[in-house]
Amino acid sequence: MKHEIKKNLYDVNVSINSIFDYLGNDLDFTEYLNNKLLRRAIEREIEIIGEAINRALKQDPDLQIENAKRIVDTRNWVIHGYD
Repeated sequence: MKHEIKKNLYDVNVSINSIFDYLGNDLDFTEYLNNKLLRRAIEREIEIIGEAINRALKQDPDLQIENAKRIVDTRNWVIHGYD
């Protein structure tokens, strides 16, 4: 596997772990909705995940990532569909 693909997958892993750190164990959806800083932080991590998956797939279109298109689509919706 190419070094750049590994870097992108590493970034995905870091962002996923960051989301879990942000959410903690006791956070519920209402608290998420009422916390603008938390929402923005998670949105940013989703952007990073989607972009990293997109780049990895461009480097190796045969790379098997479950729900890759949905992940990239979610990133695009977060960035472009915020209104």
